[in-house]
Amino acid sequence: MGGEYPDQPRLAVGGVVIKDDKVLLVRRGKPPAYGEWAIPGGSVELGETLKEAVERELQEETGVTVRAGEICHVFDAVKRGDDDRVQFHYVIIDLMAEYLSGEPVPSSDATEASWLSSVDLENRSVNATTLQLLRKLGFIKP
Repeated sequence: MGGEYPDQPRLAVGGVVIKDDKVLLVRRGKPPAYGEWAIPGGSVELGETLKEAVERELQEETGVTVRAGEICHVFDAVKRGDDDRVQFHYVIIDLMAEYLSGEPVPSSDATEASWLSSVDLENRSVNATTLQLLRKLGFIKP
């Protein structure tokens, strides 16, 4: 997603894809969530709708083709550096997305991409906001 030490918040999207009781997640290869498993997604480009951004980002980041649906979660991701300056600030809008085709293959922004069950998540470093969203959707039991 880039955007270190921005001059304003950046708009980003995530695509929540559930297929055969598994969710599509990526292991982030870049900050701010480096090394954590999270919903795939990225920045919205100028002139792009949220749905178009989800469809493009998931194709680019995972190789999976989806049809974006409705908004399911909105949150701020703000991280400050050691000097207390805002290092990252994203407003992220997650949309549900329907799986169409493809198998997960990580891109340059991710070190891994995979379909994971709720049991698979127990032994992985999963982003806290991703866990919160998956609990909200009933994918993970509280």
